Amino acid sequence: MKLLSFKTVIAVFILVFSIIYSLPTFYNQAPDWLNSVNAKKMNLGLDLKGGVHFLMEVDLDEVVTTKSKKLSNDIRSQLRNEKIRYRNYSYQKTNIEIQFANQESFEEAAELISKNYQDTFDLISLSDNKMKLVISETAINELRIAAIKQNTTTLRNRVNELGVAEPIVQQSGKTRIVVELPGIQDTARAKEILGATATLEFKMVDEESDPYAVEESNQTSLSSKLYYDEDGDPILLKRNIILTGENIVDASSGFDRNSRPSVNITLDGPGAKRFANTTEDNIGKLMAVLFIESKSERRLINGKDKRITKKYEKIISIATIQERLSKTFQITGLDSPKQARDLALYLRAGSMAAPMYIIEERTVGPSLGADNIEKGKISVIIGLILVLIFMIYYYRVFGLFANTALVLNLLIIISVMSLIGATLTLPGIAGIVLTVGMAVDANVLIFERIKEEIKNGSTPLASIELGYKKAFSTIADANITTLIASIILFIFGTGPIKGFAVTLSIGVISSMFTAIVVTRILATLAYERNLELKIKKLNI
Repeated sequence: MKLLSFKTVIAVFILVFSIIYSLPTFYNQAPDWLNSVNAKKMNLGLDLKGGVHFLMEVDLDEVVTTKSKKLSNDIRSQLRNEKIRYRNYSYQKTNIEIQFANQESFEEAAELISKNYQDTFDLISLSDNKMKLVISETAINELRIAAIKQNTTTLRNRVNELGVAEPIVQQSGKTRIVVELPGIQDTARAKEILGATATLEFKMVDEESDPYAVEESNQTSLSSKLYYDEDGDPILLKRNIILTGENIVDASSGFDRNSRPSVNITLDGPGAKRFANTTEDNIGKLMAVLFIESKSERRLINGKDKRITKKYEKIISIATIQERLSKTFQITGLDSPKQARDLALYLRAGSMAAPMYIIEERTVGPSLGADNIEKGKISVIIGLILVLIFMIYYYRVFGLFANTALVLNLLIIISVMSLIGATLTLPGIAGIVLTVGMAVDANVLIFERIKEEIKNGSTPLASIELGYKKAFSTIADANITTLIASIILFIFGTGPIKGFAVTLSIGVISSMFTAIVVTRILATLAYERNLELKIKKLNI
C-alpha cells in the first residue's frame, strides 16, 4: 500500500508538471506566471512556421588546393631557414618536386620533411637528387572532414547571430550541409550571411620597392604581391601574413573617434603575442588590413557549364603603426556601418574552411505553415476521438481509464518537447498521431489478459493483479524495440526524420508510464479500495 501511495504521488506530480509545461503551447501569448517557471511555447519547424531551406555544397577541392599551397610555402621557407640548397622547386596542386644540389642536401631535406610532415606527404625519391612529395590520401580525407565540420560550426554561429529560433544546420552526405531557418522570409539577407567566406589578413606594406615599377614591368616577386587601393593606385604588400581571421576570438562593430565605421578586434593568445612582436618591431611603418572573400560563380568553359571559385581581395585599411599593439585594437576605413556589422559577424562566427554555394533553395510561406498546423491538429483530434470512442465502447470503465492515460500521455509529450526545446515538425505530428494509436496497445494487452484471468476463474481483484503482472514483459519488449528503432532514426536521419523520431521516442516512453502505472492507479482507486462492496464482476 505504501508503494502504491508513492506511485500515486509520482503520477499526480507528473500530471501537474505536464499541465503546466504544456499550457504555453495553447496560448498565443503565455501569461507571466508561466514564464516565471520557464514554461515555454513549443518550437515549430520550418514546415509549420514557414522559413527558408538551403542545401549547400562545400567546395572541398578548393580547400585541398589552398592547404597544399600553404604546405608548399611552409616547406620552401623551412628549406631556406635550414640553408638546405636546392636547384629547382616546382609546385602543382597536390604535388611538389624539388631538385637538390647534391645528395647531402637531399638527405637533409628528406629528414626534415619526414620529421615535420610525417603523416602528410608520401615521399618519392627520383633520379638525379630529385624528390617528389605527394599529399597522402589519408591527409586529404582528414582535411575534407575537418573542413565540413568547421563550415558546419561556422554556419551555426552565423545563424545564431541572425537570432533564428531553433534552426537546423547539419551535414548531409559527404560534401553538403542542410540549413533550415524557421521564420525567416528575407532569403537574400540569409544567403548573404550564410554564403560569405570572408576573412582578414594583416600584412606589412613593402615600402622599399616601387609599386609603379612593379606594375609596369609586370614582374612577380617572391617577397611581395601587388594590390590596388580604393583609388586604383598600386600598393605592394609583403606575402608574409602577420595575422588571419583564425586568430580573432571576438569582434564588434562601432565607430571611431571621428564617427567613422570601425570593428573592434580581440585576439587569442598566440595571435596577440605575434601581433605585439610585429608591431613593436615596425613602429613608424605601414600595415595593411586585407579583406578576402571567396565567391562561387558559374562559367561556360569549353562548352560546359562549370562552377569555379574566385577569390576577391580588397585593402580596407592602411595605417602607420604608432605603438605596440596587443590583444585588442580597432580597424577603420570601412565603407559603411553595414559593412562593419557584417565583417564583425563573419569574424565572430569564424572563417569558412572552404567556399560553399547553394544548390537547392526552398521557401515555405507562413500561410502554408499555418495550413499544415491546422491539418495536423485535425488529424490528432480525429485520431484521438476515434480511439477514445473505441476504448469506451469496448472496455467500458477500463476504457475510461485508458482514455485518461492517453490524454495525459499527449500532455506529457507536449510538455517534454517544450521543456527540452525540441522542434515540432510535420513528421513530428505524424509521430504524435502514431503514438495516439500505439499508446492504447499496452492497455489492450492488459485488459485482454484480465478477461482471460476472469474466464479462468480468478476473482476480479486477482484478475486485475495478474493481468498487469503477466502483460508487463510483453509490453516492455514491444516498446523497447520501437524505442530502439526510433533512436536509430534520430541518429542517422535528417531534419524531418529526426522530428518524427523525437516525438515517437517521447511518446513510447510516456505511453509505457501512463498505460502501466496511471491505469493501474485508477483501477486501484476504483476497485481495490472498495473491498467492502464485495465486487463480483468487473465492468470490462
